[in-house]
Amino acid sequence: MSPAIEAGDYILVNKMVPGARIITDCNFIKDGTRPDIWRSPGFQEIERNDVLVFNYPYRKSNKLHPDMNTYYVKRCVALPGDTFYIKNGFYKVNSLPDTLGNIENQQKFLEVDEKQISKKVFQCMPKRNENYYWTVRNFGPFYVPAKNDSIAIDEINIVLYKKLIEYETGEKVKVKEGKIYLNNKALSGYRFSMNYYFMTGDNVADSGDSRYWGVLPEDHIIGKAVLVWKSENPESGEFNWKRFFKSIK
Repeated sequence: MSPAIEAGDYILVNKMVPGARIITDCNFIKDGTRPDIWRSPGFQEIERNDVLVFNYPYRKSNKLHPDMNTYYVKRCVALPGDTFYIKNGFYKVNSLPDTLGNIENQQKFLEVDEKQISKKVFQCMPKRNENYYWTVRNFGPFYVPAKNDSIAIDEINIVLYKKLIEYETGEKVKVKEGKIYLNNKALSGYRFSMNYYFMTGDNVADSGDSRYWGVLPEDHIIGKAVLVWKSENPESGEFNWKRFFKSIK
């Protein structure tokens, strides 16, 4: 997340954005199911370009599930209901004219040799898919689901939403002879039960984020990173006084 957050920074997290998360049943840790949570009313909603702290979304292999021992810090560049895309390396949302995220690092990323760029976007997608030949420089458009959204599901877009549907329902999605099945029942449409967010790192060239593992479920979110309250050199342990009480923007 450099330069917003540097190695050795200690940060304050505001859990009232979007609201304090309380896990009411911890059985999900061992049985791999979706966690039961209650979230208190928050002071404000998550906004584009907010820096969020959350549990890493993939605990086992490629299955969507929060890793309660691993915390990530990334920037939210697309909200539920947004259509997100990357055009020539720059992060965009259909409804906005501005570029989102760290624009300076996106510009520097254009100077990186194409051969050095990973092509493995969206690990939840097949490695080869003629319908979604996306890269980290040209990606999307991708619709970010919002709670209560209903979308048509077919054999093309199921690769984008399969893991989300399986996470929400706890059931298996299968594709057979061009038709989609959820727990052996034909599926032509789906209504999402939670919000999702597209997260990216400011260090564009080297960031494990939504470009690779997909969108973030709202129940993974812990809060908004707001302040560096202390900073130390990771090697020497000396204080980095210039970063003390630095706002995270």
